[in-house]
Amino acid sequence: MTEARMAEAATRRDVVVVGAGFGGMYAVYKFREMGHDVAGIEAGGNVGGVWYWNRYPGARCDLMSVDYSYGFHEGIQQEWTWSEQFAAQPEILAYANFVADRLDLRKHFQFETRVTSAIWDEHAQLWRVTTDRGEVIEAPFCIMSTGPLSIPKDPEIEGIERFKGQLLRAQKWPHEPVDFAGKRVGVIGTGSSGVQIIQTVGRQAEALYVYQRTPSWTLPMRNHDLTPDYIDEMKRHYPELRQAMRMNPTGGTRPVSTRPFFSLPPSQRRDVMEHAWQDGGHTFLACFSDLLLNQEANDQVADFVREKIEGIVDDPQTAEALKPRGYPIFARRPCLDTEYYETYNLPHVHLKDCLKDPIVEITEKGILTESGEVELDVLIFATGYDALTGALLAFDVRGRDGRRLKDKWKGGPSSYLGMMIEGFPNLFTTCGPNGPAALANIITISENDVDWIASLITHMKEHGLTSAEPSADAENSWMEIVHALAAKSLVRKAQTWWVGSNVKGKPTGLTMFVGGFNKYREYCDAAAATGYADLQFAGVEKFDEAYAHG
Repeated sequence: MTEARMAEAATRRDVVVVGAGFGGMYAVYKFREMGHDVAGIEAGGNVGGVWYWNRYPGARCDLMSVDYSYGFHEGIQQEWTWSEQFAAQPEILAYANFVADRLDLRKHFQFETRVTSAIWDEHAQLWRVTTDRGEVIEAPFCIMSTGPLSIPKDPEIEGIERFKGQLLRAQKWPHEPVDFAGKRVGVIGTGSSGVQIIQTVGRQAEALYVYQRTPSWTLPMRNHDLTPDYIDEMKRHYPELRQAMRMNPTGGTRPVSTRPFFSLPPSQRRDVMEHAWQDGGHTFLACFSDLLLNQEANDQVADFVREKIEGIVDDPQTAEALKPRGYPIFARRPCLDTEYYETYNLPHVHLKDCLKDPIVEITEKGILTESGEVELDVLIFATGYDALTGALLAFDVRGRDGRRLKDKWKGGPSSYLGMMIEGFPNLFTTCGPNGPAALANIITISENDVDWIASLITHMKEHGLTSAEPSADAENSWMEIVHALAAKSLVRKAQTWWVGSNVKGKPTGLTMFVGGFNKYREYCDAAAATGYADLQFAGVEKFDEAYAHG
């Protein structure tokens, strides 16, 4: 179809939002309430984002429920009641659906629809978004709320297509229950999803074989039900809690210490660590201020956790294989578990150390390692995502002068505040690369990003401006900040999806702002306070012709 015919057939909106996770849901609500005509596009069959797809056994959020929830709507805060400190997937999905019902959001989304291209039309000053249904939506503004974790990645192992048993993927789990009773199950992957699957399926299957290449650091979650008295307190104090989250490096409510590790004598340091272990959750991260900056401090915390693993796992050889080594603790995403290590004490659970006995291939019957074949009825991939950039590069995005995002990001993603990209006017990302992304509470980040974008669009409308993008100097300056902070962080020392090393051929590097959400928010606020001096604007005499609906 020619550009002229596409324009003829296009549906016109003010704002296009891609994604119906928590960022996309809030974006649709925010822009609708501002009076804009909004079109939402979502690949899944309903709202929920990653929680719509991730239905695997044991799926649970590792952020506390009070943190992993919206703060922008008092009615929702008071009407919704969480049952556990760390909510499970069904409850989180129910919450997303509650919000969608309460705010009447679904009517703005087209579900089971994927974007195939998003192309900027400089003359018309708008984005032309095409879907796999052949539809074209035109809008001056395009919001990519595609999430940092939305493009699943299979392991790079020969023979996947040959397996004759049941093949399951953590990232796209069946909607119907899976029965593991009497079955031999294999799991490849021991990250957050793998840990949750293993500790759950290990108590259901006849036999479980865990294929581990790099062990993860995992800490006890210590989940529990929330009491009515505590829920009442929480609802009364939501305003203070939300303010504390905005001021917190994690974007959550857990306090973060300013105390360096070596400021305490050894016995007191151990007492602090023991308390954190018993308290559970991500308390460890809040104990000391320099765990991701001081290698010696990190080593001592790592030794403490390795001691705990040794004390839990009965078999010394298995315990040793489960102890992470060779990278700093917390440099990979720290997992939270419920008796994960205890699972390996069950007689029918077997750890296959792929560093000593590598996988050769997947066969019709199971998995062949150098030592021999294990026959399986079910094989589960818990091998993660093409994170941060994967969703944005999964379709054709072209900016000014036909410039492709894939080309711009060939050597790694560059952006401004993790929200805007030089050469791509009026294209915004929420929780995008070079923001706090996976290092802070994604809902707190999403609310901040959507509010910042909304304020910019308001500024543009008030001044008759049709497009905005960061200057090359502004983008480079932001990337210098991101890289300077990353150079000091131990996070860069681990081979993880945080740095892109889990995807063959992907440029590696820590493309996240590691300075903490509170500092990130300060940068965002400062950028707005200057009247958006870092941005380049375009305007037209007849603003309403380019932005007709708002």
